[in-house]
Amino acid sequence: MKPVRLLAAALAAFAAFALASCNKPAPAASDAGQTISFSVLSAEDQQSMAKVWQPLFDDMHKATGLTIKPFYATSYASLVEAMRFNQTQAGWFSALPALEATRRANAQVIGRILTKGTEGSYRSVLIVNNSSSITLDDVLKCGKKYNFGIGDPKSTSGTLAPMSYIFVPHNIEPAACFKTVKSADHKANFYAVASGLLDVATNNTVGLVFYARENPELAKKIKVIWESPELPESSIVVRKDLDPAVREKIRQFFLSYGQAPGAEGDKQRKVLQGLTYTGFAPVDDSYLDPVRQMEAATNLGEAKHSGDKAKIAAAQKAFDDLAAELAAKNPASPPAPAPAPAK
Repeated sequence: MKPVRLLAAALAAFAAFALASCNKPAPAASDAGQTISFSVLSAEDQQSMAKVWQPLFDDMHKATGLTIKPFYATSYASLVEAMRFNQTQAGWFSALPALEATRRANAQVIGRILTKGTEGSYRSVLIVNNSSSITLDDVLKCGKKYNFGIGDPKSTSGTLAPMSYIFVPHNIEPAACFKTVKSADHKANFYAVASGLLDVATNNTVGLVFYARENPELAKKIKVIWESPELPESSIVVRKDLDPAVREKIRQFFLSYGQAPGAEGDKQRKVLQGLTYTGFAPVDDSYLDPVRQMEAATNLGEAKHSGDKAKIAAAQKAFDDLAAELAAKNPASPPAPAPAPAK
């Protein structure tokens, strides 16, 4: 997983340098005229995301009195760094960047996305062109036959889940498995597979809904050959040092959004429909525990692949410690995917 890890480090370093050198930390919301910079992880292009998010931001301003300043970016690392340097105080993060924000950006999770009634999950997928005969078994045979598209290094569905559930358990290093490996966002990978530039790529079920809505003819050129187990959906994250009254305003807005009866509720539900959501639910940082499991399994697989005994021992201990912690919290929780023995 060296190419993925190196790219992740490079993205984080670049984002940190750019933000630290060009900007001083912003004042807290209570000192900034009640302006909240709200970040949106743009799995789509900014124009597409602004179209579906701005109506919600308008309603948020109306309900809370806060001035909401959107911050869109396609880089997962830059979103985490923006919150770390207090350039943003709240945001919509997918699971892995949300976990990193809780670790490095003084952040906490206050709510999760609901996509089907009271459910809030989605799946990572592998996609191929609809005219292709490639199967998952073909992918696992490697042989450097296929051009492969993987997600951003900080993408839960684009990188972490495929590594955790496909490649690590089969002791596969993508760079050694495929003819080429290209890292890109979900939309770029979708278009590359549909146009034949890539043979197979990662994506997710939510993204496929967006693409089918925007370009139904192109979506017909895509088929799914693998789906992951359910993943934690995106969450609402805020900085811990946000004024408590402001934080509660934000929390209450999301938890009540789309629940009102009558015309106002209908209007809000239409906004949610544009986002492919049905509402929001309260959660805390433990919502991200399944991501911690996948991360620990991937780290252990990488260590075994390296053959370094010290790294293997440290990764095994971290894996076992996390498994024990989560089993104590929830005995019914499923175990993390087990890495394959190193070859």
